[in-house]
Amino acid sequence: MIVRIMGEGQLTLDESRLPELNKLDEELLAEMENGDGPGFRATLQALLDKVHELGDPLPDDSLEPSDLILPSPEATLEEVRGLLTDDGLIPGT
Repeated sequence: MIVRIMGEGQLTLDESRLPELNKLDEELLAEMENGDGPGFRATLQALLDKVHELGDPLPDDSLEPSDLILPSPEATLEEVRGLLTDDGLIPGT
């Protein structure tokens, strides 16, 4: 699957890795619900770091349709809320 991190670019990620990301997604949702700003910021960064660790970057000149769009590391709580689905940011949670 193709994952886009807003403001950074795209990566390919094997869908079998989604359960690893779902754990962080669940933590992020809980922190958002509790209004835990510092926890939210740390978990968002951990989630994006994990995507970088598990994924392979696409060339900068490549523009593929994205299967998953994640916020930038600087995104606010409100901006992330705007990207949420019933599953959170990552499908399957």
